[in-house]
This record gives sequence, structure tokens and C-alpha cells, in this order.
Amino acid sequence: MLLENMLSQAKCTFPFSHLGVTFQNSNSLLVITAWLPHAEKVEVIDLSSDDPIGELTKSNDSYLFSGEFNVLTQPKAYSFKVTNGETEYQVIDPYQFQEHAYHAVHYVDHSPENIYQQLGAQLINLDVGLESPIQATRFAVFAPNASAVSLIGDFNYWDGSCLPMQKTDFGYWVLVVPGIKAGAKYKYQLKDAMGHELPHKADPVGFLAEQYPSHASIVYDHQEYNWNDSKWQRQPHKDKYQQAMSIYELHLGSWKKPGEESGKRFLSYRDLAVDLIAYIKDMGYTHIELLPVSEFPFDGSWGYQPVGLFSPTSRFGGPDDFKYFVDQCHQNEIGVIIDWVPAHFPEDGHGLARFDGTHIYEYEDPRKGWHPDWNSCIYDFGKDTVRQFLVGNALFWMDKYHIDGLRVDAVASMLYLDYSRDKGEWIPNVDGGNHNYEAISLLQWMNKAVYEKYPNGMTIAEESTSFSKVSRPVFEGGLGFGFKWNMGWMNDSLHYIAKDPAYRRYHHNEITFSMVYAFDESFILPISHDEVVHGKGSLLRKMPGDEWQQAANLRAYAGFMYAHPGKKLNFMGNEIGQAEEWNHDSSVNWHLLEFDKHRGIQSLYRDLNKIYVKYPALYELDHDHKGFEWIEHGNAQQSVLSVLRKSNDAKQKIYFVVNFTPVPYDNFKLGVQDLGEYQLLLSSDDEKYWGSAYNTQETYQGEGDAWNGQPYSISLSLPPLASLFILFKG
Repeated sequence: MLLENMLSQAKCTFPFSHLGVTFQNSNSLLVITAWLPHAEKVEVIDLSSDDPIGELTKSNDSYLFSGEFNVLTQPKAYSFKVTNGETEYQVIDPYQFQEHAYHAVHYVDHSPENIYQQLGAQLINLDVGLESPIQATRFAVFAPNASAVSLIGDFNYWDGSCLPMQKTDFGYWVLVVPGIKAGAKYKYQLKDAMGHELPHKADPVGFLAEQYPSHASIVYDHQEYNWNDSKWQRQPHKDKYQQAMSIYELHLGSWKKPGEESGKRFLSYRDLAVDLIAYIKDMGYTHIELLPVSEFPFDGSWGYQPVGLFSPTSRFGGPDDFKYFVDQCHQNEIGVIIDWVPAHFPEDGHGLARFDGTHIYEYEDPRKGWHPDWNSCIYDFGKDTVRQFLVGNALFWMDKYHIDGLRVDAVASMLYLDYSRDKGEWIPNVDGGNHNYEAISLLQWMNKAVYEKYPNGMTIAEESTSFSKVSRPVFEGGLGFGFKWNMGWMNDSLHYIAKDPAYRRYHHNEITFSMVYAFDESFILPISHDEVVHGKGSLLRKMPGDEWQQAANLRAYAGFMYAHPGKKLNFMGNEIGQAEEWNHDSSVNWHLLEFDKHRGIQSLYRDLNKIYVKYPALYELDHDHKGFEWIEHGNAQQSVLSVLRKSNDAKQKIYFVVNFTPVPYDNFKLGVQDLGEYQLLLSSDDEKYWGSAYNTQETYQGEGDAWNGQPYSISLSLPPLASLFILFKG
């Protein structure tokens, strides 16, 4: 094929072989060749002096121009002065910077971080010996099976014939383009191995993306934002297992809606930095967890069908705005966790699916590469390039956005080859089993990399099976996660609390069973978004009884959660007793706080957070059996549980009692370990929580009567459907 035809049809695989600078006649003659669609006249300008060094000749009435020059006139760098009708402009030839373009592929395979430090659109300065460096953007994209790739964007009217990229031996396509600055929109035009044009692709390592309908990538400068969270970042390493962790999970688009007068669909990251942070501080949460912020095309996926893993969604603002939000959280001593989705990705045409006409990101066989639950593609966890892409992305959020933790979504779907598949719909591993060894090793690598580079960071697994050692170190044969969601506790306890109190005595084991395995993993207790959507009803509506009993059940259950070993997570709306289940298109029902019932529930969550953070007995030994003792777990007849939580030094002791029936119990005897004074820290039946204010004492005196297998006891009035926290004062 003639060069002119290859270029005009955007089918040139190796433009550096034809364009830019070449030498002839034993290197005594310099040839400059340019492809400039729509140009009529082209003059070469020496950038050292801004002087013209000659004119290029148009070839065969095409847009291919070339000229021969004495090698002694070779400039350090040059531009083209282009005339097109009455229009005249100057452009620096990108094809003279071959070595600079190749720079990305020299380093990309050396470490996962190089994925986001070398690929995508990198703003660089070209030091070619001029008085000032040339500002440019280096583009690099992995598409090993494409026959041609072109850079398209606003800068060339989205014309794929203008800027063909160079294919390298490693399967990356590269090009350095001077003059493209932050804010420029771009995509890649690819031809598959047969030369057929594919849907225009967004950059897999793009740092910012436009919303529907274009989904264009946008050049972004990660060096622009000045962080102010150095105090947070420099804090000494702390054992997170012995720290308080009360997590507020939220969906940014529906936590609170802007007023209609604003004309905005959503609060921005900067709006949230004011409103949300003030709320979190008031409520006493230690961390927030955001549903996925990686760019995603469909609002209704809540972010769990991400396309731009390296870009925070632009629905709420730009990357600097999101950095500002995280920065403000840290300055207010709030940790930030994001949901991260390495398990699957959607088929949207601008995304990763069949990126170069082949399955370079996903498993090719649909028995491994297609997820029946979410109608989405599954990453090929066995490919080095995909593994590096995912591990690099995990590190990226910690590095560029100072994220404190990654909660990894749908881990079980990664671990099992037969997840949600019937017989004959999956491929066994080499040993004939159902474990995906490739995914297991990927997760181990990701966790090791995160904890080695960010020891103050953490990873959390949403893993719903009994897969062993999810939150144990890799060197012990574990997956290496810091924490695991306790889905067993969540399912059993919600099933129990939904029962009419009259029948709870027959299901008593459901509320106590979690302690059989409570220390097998490092657990977080989650009442997440998944429990209050898709017809499951809100947390309040899961509770039986009339209006008062529903609220009382919720309050008692919340107390039980905060007393149970494990860190805490609650989804937005739970803390105000929202009656409606979550709807991503609307806001939390904040208007409910006009009513005493909902203000009371909110006050309870606020006070639970405060005593949880204040008293180490409630968190220091969350993951150690030494911090927990049953006082009485077999009282099914009265549906009462009583436990003891202890601090690391065993000096602080907090007793917890919960009555899961609407019947109060006077003169209720509780076994204790010490003589002395005991103080009521919190009763969920308090009047300020919209409780019955049943006559419960503020202080108690340990007596010599042995009870519940303990040497001493206290006597108390146990309110109906209520939780009590009682501190031993000595």
C-alpha cells in the first residue's frame, strides 16, 4: 500500500519509519517528511532561532510533504509553518521525538506504579537543548493486536488520519505531541488485526473523563494540586486492629441533593467537603467509605460497573476537587475508604472490552470471562499485563489521592471459578477444583504491594463464603487482606432481629452463633447498602412490631452491633431510621429529622460512636478473644444476652446487656467480676432516643452474690427492647 494511502486511511503501523527525520547519502542529507491533512504549504522553522530553513514539497497531490536539507543545517528541534487557504498556523512535528515517545515502554514493566506513571497521557517537558523545554504530552496505550492506532481529539477535529501512533515490540503504541495541554479531550482510534475500525476507545489509564455521550478522556496534570494533609500522612504507624473504626458508608450522588435553585444534579466534591465532613464530625464516625468513585457510565450501577479505573468520576467535579475532598477529610482526622472493583467491568464500547479487537483485558472463554450476575466481563487474572494494571491501580489511589483504604468488591466471585454458574458452565483449575489460582495470586500480590508501600493503609474484602485466611498475611498462606466483612454476622443477626420477639427464643442461636468464629478473621460488621435496597427494605422496616417497637428494636440492635467484636460499618440513612429503602436517584430522607423518633435514633448512633471511640474496651481487642467474655449467652427464654468487653490491659471493663423482648425485667441480676461501683454509660431506651425511659439506675454496686458463673453480681432494671452499656468504675 502506498504511504499516502496508509496515512489517509489511518492504517500506518510504524509512522516513525516514514515521518520525521531520516538521513540519506551516508547521512550527509537530511530528509524531513510530514503528513499534514488539509495543508497547502509547509515551511520548516528552526526552533533555536525561529528562522526558516526551507520548504517541504507536496507529494502526488496528497497531504504528504517532504524536503531534503544539508545535514549541517539539522536543527535541535523544528516546527512547521502551515498554510491552509487564508489560515496560517505553526505546529511542532511530533515525529521528531521518537526516543522520547519510546521512554514509556522502557520502564512500564518494571513495577506496577509505572502503569500510571508511564502510560496514558503524561505531561512532560522535552529537553532538546533549546533555551526552554518544549511542553508536550506523551501518549502510550497497550493494544498488542491492533494493526493501527491513532490519537484523536479536539486538537485534530477527531480525525484518525492526523496522528498515527507507533507500535512497539512490547505491544504499546506511543506518540509525543507538543502543544497538547491539560484539559485537552482525546480518545484512541484503533483498527483490529484485519484493519476494521473499532469503536473509539477512552484511555484505559486516563486520569479524567467526560460524561455521556462522549466519554472522552481528558489530559490532566497530577502535579497541580498542593496537598495540606502532611500531619495525617506523617502520623506514626498504628495497629489498626487496636484502633476504633466506625465507618459511614455512603453513595456520593444520593447522600444529599442540591436545591432545585442550584440547577445541579449532585453536590460537588467541594460541596461535600463542607456538608459531609461537618456531619461526620458531629456524628463521631472515624472513617467514611465511598461507593466506587472510579469513572462509570451508568448511574444505576452505583459505580460497580467502572470503565475508568484511574479516574474519579467527573459527576461531582474534577480530580483536584476530589483531592480537595480527601485532603479536607484528613485535616479533620477522618479516614477515607473507597470501594474498588477489580472483579469485572462492563462491555461499553469506549471501555476495555475487546479493546484491540481481541480479549486483552478479559478471559476469552465466556466460561471464565463473562459474569452472569452482572452481565459484565471478567479480567484475565493470569495475564501479566492485566495483573500489573490492577495492582498498579490499587497503588494509584493510595499514591495520587491519599486514599486510606480499599474495600474490594465481590471477592468471592474472583476466588471461585464456579461462582454463580451451573455444572458445565465453568472450567476447573489444573487440579480439577473450583479455586481460581490466578485471582488468588493477584489478590495476594495486590495486598502485599499495598501494605509494603503504604503501611498506614488497609485493604478490606467483601467476601461472602468460608474461604479460609482471607484476612491473614500472605506469608501465612492467607490472601493478605487487613479486614473482611462479616457477612455471616450480618445475615444471622438481621434474620434474628426480623423475628417477632415472641419467637426469638426459638432462634436464640442465630444471634449468638457469630461468636463461634468471631476471631477466625479480622472482621468488620457491615450493615451496608446491599441490605437496604432491591426490595429488602430499610433497616427500620426490617424490624417487627408497631411504630415504637420498630424503633426500639432498631436501637437495641444498634447497641448489640457496637458491643459485638469487630469494627463497625453502617450505610447512610440507617443512623436516622429512614423508613424508605435506599434509592440512588433521591436523597437520604433528611426531613425525617423533624420528628422526635428519627432525631432520637440519630442521637443514639451519635452517642454509640462517642462511647465506642472513648472506651478502648470496646475496640482494642476486637480481633482477640481475650477482649470478650460471655456473661450469659443461653438465656433464650428471656431473649437476653450479656457480655463483657475488656481493654488490652484488662483494666477497663464494660458490660453489655440487651433485652430483645418488649417485656422489662426488674431486679435483673448480672454476673460481674469485681466488687465496687458500676456506671451506666448508655441505655438505648433513654427518653432522648425516643425510648420509654424505663426506670434504669445510673449507678450500681457490686454485691457478694455469685451469678452467671461470676463471683459477684449487680441488680438492674432491664428496659424493654433495649441495650445497656455499663462501665466498672472500681
